[in-house]
Amino acid sequence: MRQTQSDIKSWFWVFTLIAILLAGPEAADADEVTSDGPSPIDMQSGGLLLRMATGYTTATLLNTAVDMKISGLVARVSVRQEFRNTSADWVEGVYVFPLPDNAAVDRMRLHIGERFIEGEIQEKEEAKKTYEKAKQEGKKASLVEQQRANLFTTSVANVAPGELVVVEVEYLEDLRYENGQFSIRFPMTLTPRYISGSALPDRTGSGWAPDTDRVPDASTITPPQVTNSNAHRLSLQASVNAGMPLEIIASRYHPVSVSTDKGVYTVSLSAGSVAMDHDFELVWRPVPSAAPRAMSFVETIDGKPHYLLMLMPPDESELPAATMPRETIFIIDTSGSMHGVSIQQAKTAVQLALKGLKSGDRFNVIEFNSITHALYTKSSSVTPATIAEASRFVQHLEANGGTEMRPALALALDSPPSEEHLRQVVFITDGSVGYEDELFSMIEDHLGAARLFTVGIGSAPNSWFMRKAAEAGRGSYTFISALHEVREKMEGVFRKLEQPQITDIEVQWPSGVVVDTYPSTVPDLYLGEPVTVKAAASGAMRKGDFVRISGNSVGGGWQAELPVKAALESPGIGALWARARIGELMDAERRQSEASETRAAIVETALTHHLVSKYTSLVAVDKTPVRPSGDPLMSEQVPNLMPYGQSTNAIFGFPATATNAPWLRLTGWLSLLAGLLLLVLLRGSVTIRHAQRA
Repeated sequence: MRQTQSDIKSWFWVFTLIAILLAGPEAADADEVTSDGPSPIDMQSGGLLLRMATGYTTATLLNTAVDMKISGLVARVSVRQEFRNTSADWVEGVYVFPLPDNAAVDRMRLHIGERFIEGEIQEKEEAKKTYEKAKQEGKKASLVEQQRANLFTTSVANVAPGELVVVEVEYLEDLRYENGQFSIRFPMTLTPRYISGSALPDRTGSGWAPDTDRVPDASTITPPQVTNSNAHRLSLQASVNAGMPLEIIASRYHPVSVSTDKGVYTVSLSAGSVAMDHDFELVWRPVPSAAPRAMSFVETIDGKPHYLLMLMPPDESELPAATMPRETIFIIDTSGSMHGVSIQQAKTAVQLALKGLKSGDRFNVIEFNSITHALYTKSSSVTPATIAEASRFVQHLEANGGTEMRPALALALDSPPSEEHLRQVVFITDGSVGYEDELFSMIEDHLGAARLFTVGIGSAPNSWFMRKAAEAGRGSYTFISALHEVREKMEGVFRKLEQPQITDIEVQWPSGVVVDTYPSTVPDLYLGEPVTVKAAASGAMRKGDFVRISGNSVGGGWQAELPVKAALESPGIGALWARARIGELMDAERRQSEASETRAAIVETALTHHLVSKYTSLVAVDKTPVRPSGDPLMSEQVPNLMPYGQSTNAIFGFPATATNAPWLRLTGWLSLLAGLLLLVLLRGSVTIRHAQRA
């Protein structure tokens, strides 16, 4: 009887150990992301969530209104964010929101009733001090800061109970031209970023993730997310003056109404407003006879001309077919943020790509989440059997776990290259990471002779990561945001993979003209992509001057000329040049150039052109205090709407995208099994000894 009771006690502690091992990793993860901030899992209701003295309450996000004015290659976009505080407390709202990764944010207005206060550009630390001082003094104030090239934060202080607050942000952006059509994309929400590394003791923001040694500003880029909301609505209107007749103008993902008057097209959302859960993309194609081969625009600032030039490289029919066999490595993101529609799009894309491989080529498929797994230890020859095996491998992929990109990229880029094959890496992901700079540097350091092509998946991909990763990899990028466009977009990728790129591109300006151009080194070009250059010149061009652009392909040399004296006047070209200059300076800083000199150059450029950057912010302050000195000020972050087709449980639940819980759990189970085995052996040994003594 005593032996039986002892056994019961022993097994009781075994099952207790099981419970601890099962609960431990998740409990630790929950503590990690919720200390000093709200858990994203708790943000399940709509509206502007504000934490008051009595707990959470909801203020209403009334509307976001977007107005686009597009002329030639330039768009000026106004984003009007309207909030109403429905609580009984004075509040500060902090809203982290995405913008296009090439946006030059140059204006902010704080509207107070019929009045508005124009934002001033200041160095970031100074702007923050100006805002905090106004906040403490009870004055209404607003601050716009940049967290990433495509991620910004608006803070609004001293919003009175029941008051409507309007913050209007404006930016300039140059359009994308590819495969004969123009496009502009407006991001409505963001995919929650994967945050890795060890937590730091202090926070710089109020997001759901702690700052870490790998992502030091994690708490500023992880706003709460809501799964549904009647308040997160967006209205949009666009005016398109293309300067040429159009064959088609349409929205990819949202029904729109289109009207035209004297060559200017007006586009608006058919529904009036839409949920802010899916990026908006407008595309238009010139009629074939009017499709541009070259375009040039100019803006003169203080006597200094700034140019934006676009020149198309050779057409597909003008280039010989590529003859070099290829090694294509597909990397597919299977992390938790890819759950739902995104993983379906990614798997369909890879299946189509596999069918396009040719005999004589080699290939491999790598999938990654918290861990990396390759189909083959090294690239395999293309045969019906290997393609069928790869197809089955892809079909069974599921999305869960973290977004550890680095090991997957290293596996693809560091494997021994083949001298007979051109290595091309196709990276399919939503780009939802917080350590982008680390990955850009890693790609540059490990690329070798390979080329990296990125495919942005999902309704709200990280466009900055997709573009810059492809730029670092000397490749190209595209977006797939709906299942019905997978074939179209992947066929475009196939054509680029199969066609030789134009390399060693040089831009020659007229003699005697000194220019500062960006990009300073023009990247390789692929089928359907133009050469685009932004330049600041020392003086005006003379009649008959032209810019010569030349490069090499497998078919030999290529050259084209572009007259610039006839460039059209276009406001905003100077700001776009400055934005491109700041981007290149940021790359130099990432590559560990002289930090103080680089920072000074960024600040000087941003202040001169009134731009928000990593080191400059826009701040607006009302002179009159409005909050009584004795009334407290509450603060909370405004949530974003979860992207369409994504699962909160897949991202924030188990397996948790932002933690290594799957590995911890596996380790726990293995430890448990080892403990049970040891217990059985000990029990067996004791029983044998008792039997021998008897």
